[in-house]
Amino acid sequence: MEETGDIQSCHDKHEEDIPKSSPFDFVIKQFKGKRSSPGRSKDQPSAIKKIFRGFDFGKSEGKDRKEIEETEINIEINNSGADDQREKQDPAVEGNADGLSHLISEAESPPGEQRFNHFMQKLGKKSNSKNLDLNNCALNAADVTELASLLPFLPQLEVISLSWNGCVGGTLKALTVHLHHVNLLKVLRLSNCRLTAEDVTSLGEAFDIVPQLEELDLSWNSNIGGKLSLLTKKLQKGCKLKLLKITDCNLTAKDGESLAEILNVIPNLEVLDLSINKHIGCSMKVIAQDLKNVPGLKELNLHMCGLKQDSLQGLDTALQHLAELRKLDISCNKEIGGGFKDSTAHLASLKNLEVLDLHQCCITEADMTILSQVIPLLSSLQELNLSSNRNVGVSSDPLLGRLRFLPKLKSVSISNCDLGEDSFSSLAEAALHLPELEILDLSWNKCVGGNLKLLLGALKLATEIQVLRLSSCNLVAEDLALLTLLTQDSHLARLRKLDLSYNNNISDEGWVVFCQGLVVFKELSELDVSLRPSSCRDCGMWFGELLAALTKLPALAELGMQRWVLSESQRKQLESFNQVNKRNIRFDC
Repeated sequence: MEETGDIQSCHDKHEEDIPKSSPFDFVIKQFKGKRSSPGRSKDQPSAIKKIFRGFDFGKSEGKDRKEIEETEINIEINNSGADDQREKQDPAVEGNADGLSHLISEAESPPGEQRFNHFMQKLGKKSNSKNLDLNNCALNAADVTELASLLPFLPQLEVISLSWNGCVGGTLKALTVHLHHVNLLKVLRLSNCRLTAEDVTSLGEAFDIVPQLEELDLSWNSNIGGKLSLLTKKLQKGCKLKLLKITDCNLTAKDGESLAEILNVIPNLEVLDLSINKHIGCSMKVIAQDLKNVPGLKELNLHMCGLKQDSLQGLDTALQHLAELRKLDISCNKEIGGGFKDSTAHLASLKNLEVLDLHQCCITEADMTILSQVIPLLSSLQELNLSSNRNVGVSSDPLLGRLRFLPKLKSVSISNCDLGEDSFSSLAEAALHLPELEILDLSWNKCVGGNLKLLLGALKLATEIQVLRLSSCNLVAEDLALLTLLTQDSHLARLRKLDLSYNNNISDEGWVVFCQGLVVFKELSELDVSLRPSSCRDCGMWFGELLAALTKLPALAELGMQRWVLSESQRKQLESFNQVNKRNIRFDC
């Protein structure tokens, strides 16, 4: 309320400071004294009067007296130089583009449009009458109130994004009461706005006045937890909502039940994101039972939702009704480990599934036996993430070998799975049949070190590969020499991200050979050669070779070199490189 008061007092001050007879009066008199064009009515508005229609100097927001006076002086100067010409030629009154065209144009715009443009300029944003993007603008309560007053002038508005503005919380009602002016609204994003219970209530009450709403993002608002029913009970049957994101909102089991109740009134739902709500797992069976009411669901994100084995069973039953599902993320639910043997009956029926994320689920060997039979049946699968399931061990052998039956795979992540040499060999053979592979993450599998040659054939055929992660794989100089050999034969030509970090066993000679062959990675944008934490090492002669290669890598923007110690001469080399090449490379040393 203090800010609103300050704004009002500032307005009052403006009204007191502006003289009753301003220089504008003189200019208007001068214009009135000029001859009118033939046939023009005497009381027809002049150009200067048109200007006044668009400006209210006594109440304008963001203008002080100095700005007003400067505007007055500029208009006097612009017009005084044109007086003689106007005496000779009347059309100059309308054609005075040099001094007044900008102001006239602005003045002739509708007042509401001017106010909106000024509001957006104040926030450093471009005006767009259909897409209002105010993410991370440090909005305050006064800004929200002003924005609400502008909605009547934005009838075509379809998108409102106010995310990452913490001060929006507690002020949303000022906005929602005006949403009837923007009944074409389709997208409302309010993530990380510190919404309160009152805000949630206000939002629920506004649902019936935004009938076209298709996307609602309330993520990262922890105060919603326990209060979701204030929103859901207002949803009416036939709601057009297609996307609902409630990530990390501290949802409770009761909230889960409230959510389940509304699934029958949002039949068009395509994306449901409940991730990082650890307590909602207790109500997952209830939610799963009502997922049949959203048969068009395409993405279901239950990452870190506290799922248990019985939750997994209920979810599997629901999958039989979700034939359109494209993405299923149940990662970071450690208590579902051991439950797949009884919960995969319907997973194999998802013929349209493209993304399956099971990382950090404590998958057991028994689970892998079942998954090795089911996953190869997902004929549309493009992304598979099994990372951080260290208990997989040698049991992953059957599954990795059967990846050859998924030729559409573009991303395979099996980092930190404690693979053995046999498992790695099976993967290498399967990769020969994955021509569309773009991302391969083998990090934290020690068996890769010294055995990268097993992957040689696959890397030669993987013409689309763009991301290769080999962090903490116990790589040796021989492995880097192999990568260099591949580049010499024009393989890995599209590589953009290469992670070789935490491989402390590579000798300086190995790094020299690698850096000499680095120049062929023309599209490489990120390279990481950092050492492990709690270790450090002097940077060898290869640093000079690295800098030489960087001059021929135009796309490289980030270079990770943590815990490598540069000598004084090497630091000078780096400074000279930055000065001479003027490259915007972020050296993370």
